[in-house]
Amino acid sequence: MRVVIEISRQAQANIILNQLYSHTQLETTFGVINLALVDGRPMVLPLKELIINFISHRKQVIIRRSQFELKKAQARAHILEGLIIALDHIDEVIKLIRASQTPDEARDGLMSQFGLSIEQAKAILDMRLQRLTGLEREKIDAEYGELQKTIAWLKELLGSEIKILALIKEELADIKARFSDKRRTEIIESTGDRVTEDLIPKEDDVITITNSGYIKRIAVDSYKQQRRGGKGVMGMETKEEDFVSDLFIGNTHDYLLFFTDKGKVYWLKVYGIPEAGRQARGTAIVNLLQLEQGEKITAYIPISKFDEKHYLLMVTKKGTAKKTQLTDFANVRKTGIIAISLDEGDKLVSVKLTDGTKEMVIGTKHGKAIRFNENDVRDMGRSAYGVRGVRLVGEDEVVSMAVVEEGATLLTVTENGFGKRTVFDEYRTSNRGGQGVITIDVNIRNGNVVDIRTVREDDEIMVTTSNGIIIRVPASGIRVQGRNTQGVKIMNVGEKDRVVGVATLAKEEETAGEEKAVQVTLEEMKEPKEEQKP
Repeated sequence: MRVVIEISRQAQANIILNQLYSHTQLETTFGVINLALVDGRPMVLPLKELIINFISHRKQVIIRRSQFELKKAQARAHILEGLIIALDHIDEVIKLIRASQTPDEARDGLMSQFGLSIEQAKAILDMRLQRLTGLEREKIDAEYGELQKTIAWLKELLGSEIKILALIKEELADIKARFSDKRRTEIIESTGDRVTEDLIPKEDDVITITNSGYIKRIAVDSYKQQRRGGKGVMGMETKEEDFVSDLFIGNTHDYLLFFTDKGKVYWLKVYGIPEAGRQARGTAIVNLLQLEQGEKITAYIPISKFDEKHYLLMVTKKGTAKKTQLTDFANVRKTGIIAISLDEGDKLVSVKLTDGTKEMVIGTKHGKAIRFNENDVRDMGRSAYGVRGVRLVGEDEVVSMAVVEEGATLLTVTENGFGKRTVFDEYRTSNRGGQGVITIDVNIRNGNVVDIRTVREDDEIMVTTSNGIIIRVPASGIRVQGRNTQGVKIMNVGEKDRVVGVATLAKEEETAGEEKAVQVTLEEMKEPKEEQKP
């Protein structure tokens, strides 16, 4: 039988095939349940526990078997000892038996005259006359000698756990030698998503992520090359309250790390991000990752390779900072791994990719900011808690972290729609762990700080409120002011509304070349306006 499945040109054939393996009966998996009785109770055990309990069971079997064999050997040796005594005094034994009127009288006489037990006396009375020959005597002596050796060995075995384990090994080796044959199945490394990367071409794609958590990738070839200043093409159709917050060009074999507020990190290969058309909204990220209930993504980091020259710097709501070498995240599972251990009530709020030499600014809700060199934060393992990045006072908490860049400014935005830009030179570099300095006045007019960001003169800023209102303003339109100032109004916020998010609008990625570039014009990514009727 031959099955033909037609797919669209954008679909990855090998991924479709692997999905058929996973979700249909094209391939069948026979599971094994490691169910065993442990102390009389049925339990499902992992492999290590299964082996431990099997060895424990074999020990008990050998102990019980050896105790039974010892008791049996001792009982037989006891009888043989009586027979040997009788053979050593055969004339007296015969005379006593002939003089006895009944078997009971003969038994009692043997017991009293020769100090025998009732079992030994019965064995002597039951003994055939042929056992009185010299050859039979030799057989009895030989059997008795072997029994003494067996008894000594069994006692030694029962008194030594090492000898019991050695016997288990010996018996298993004997079973293997007698019954084993060539393995008919193969033990191979798990294929995970069953993706054979060699079948996936290495090509550049444009990856877009929206503010409300939709992601897609588009082949770079979908964007025709234009001269600089061209109008561009439609890059995405979004919902009215959504916008593209992150955009970058990545190879299909690159990685995208997703960090969550619970301190975990997940990753996807770029080829694992569903490909979509230019105007498609994309796929919800929560449908691609196995997030826990209530877990929210707080940062995206694209990675080409996990090298030792780069680090991930993290900061939590309670002011903890942590730096971990990028190579520690090379083996992220689909179910996620720990990126940072968190105290109860703490959350991961920001993650930045660094080269180990950057300076960072941590901003707090109550308008404080501290600038420090990342060298002040030592490299730690993934499961570490980190060190104090900023000392928080009262109910203050960290809102974000920004990387100091030459020629850029620090944007600070408050919940009542006010904000300002400040040059980084206004923030002196200090040691981590301090309270920092005032970056903006927090008062009734401004409200608390919502976010801080590194911006450049040609950047555009998107500000979102809790009621879903979005405003787009150029960074150049926000005044540059000193630290200890109130800022200017960025947007009008309603009485029962407040700013909840700030994003730097993703800029177009340009290719190298003379007077040409790949255009991904975000002005065209907004929902198209209705044409005016004549």
